[in-house]
Amino acid sequence: MAGRIVLFGATGYTGQLAARALVARGAAPVLAARSRERVAALAAELAGLEWAVADVAQPQTVRALLEADDVLVSTVGPFVRWGEPALHAALDAGAHYIDSTGEPPFIRRVFEQHDLAAQDAGIGLLTAFGYDYVPGNLAGALALREAGPRAVSVDIGYFVSGDAAPSGGTRASAVGLLAEPGYAFRGGRLVDERMAREVQIIARRPAVSVGATEQFALPRVHPGLRDARVWLGWFGRASRPLLAISAATAVVTRVPGVRSAITATANRFVKGSTGGPDAAARARSESYIVAIASDADGERLATVQLKGDNPYDFTAAMLAWGAMTAADGGLLGAGALGPVDAFGLAVLEEGVGQAGIKRFEGNNTLL
Repeated sequence: MAGRIVLFGATGYTGQLAARALVARGAAPVLAARSRERVAALAAELAGLEWAVADVAQPQTVRALLEADDVLVSTVGPFVRWGEPALHAALDAGAHYIDSTGEPPFIRRVFEQHDLAAQDAGIGLLTAFGYDYVPGNLAGALALREAGPRAVSVDIGYFVSGDAAPSGGTRASAVGLLAEPGYAFRGGRLVDERMAREVQIIARRPAVSVGATEQFALPRVHPGLRDARVWLGWFGRASRPLLAISAATAVVTRVPGVRSAITATANRFVKGSTGGPDAAARARSESYIVAIASDADGERLATVQLKGDNPYDFTAAMLAWGAMTAADGGLLGAGALGPVDAFGLAVLEEGVGQAGIKRFEGNNTLL
């Protein structure tokens, strides 16, 4: 490998899963976290890996982790609150960057504010490189390719079966999004739009609209695309009430000081890094992703379905695959990259399959 893999946030829930996934694939990452005792213990457990102490409250400690050509994997969230030190450290060091966020505001920052700096540095920035939102990018790109030039829109739905409770980090990120502005890709351009502005029936279940990486990345691989819509089907019957909550929040946050107050309250009562579903619970959960490409009249031209591993194990395996492929020189460009333009469609499909989610034909059996 050309550079080291540095895993920041290694002792958190997603971080530990990612560390184990990297080791299982034969990598020897440098583990970094803010607790000396916990990171040293994890490094010792995983065959004596190298480790370091770093804390977002002291950005210089994060920068000290990196050398040029390293790959930094960050699992330290909520990213809107704590994600910037790792991102800036990678840009400053000339290291490739991968994170596990699913937070639209942070995703937007990476693409809109840091793309040119990353191009100048010759590094790749891969944000939201896990279940949020790699498989939807893959399914969407496959559907658009199969639909051909007539396709002008794509709808991508994310669903999970089983009863595995969300991790503390997932809950903290989700609560924080209620007060944050969102976006959509409509009419060939990115527009401001709150999360859960709409509800749609996808794969026979309700799902709410959300900003993701697909809105930035898929227009690059299908220049004729006019609308890219991403839908989260995690909320079940709560999907329609969530629209009302979203609308009310959008109104009250126009009042000066209200957004910061909501965010402060969420940060106080909903903590990250509080653990997540154990292996048995994860094993009872599966992922289902569907992408539907349509023409200008709304006629469906192609449908692609993916299914497989639960979101947490898939995210860990995807982070490991992405980091190792980037460290081996597998990135196809520099800047803020989507999954397809980062690796190419065929290589990405192989990587997603290795991480546990694959294409299937026929009726969906998960929902």
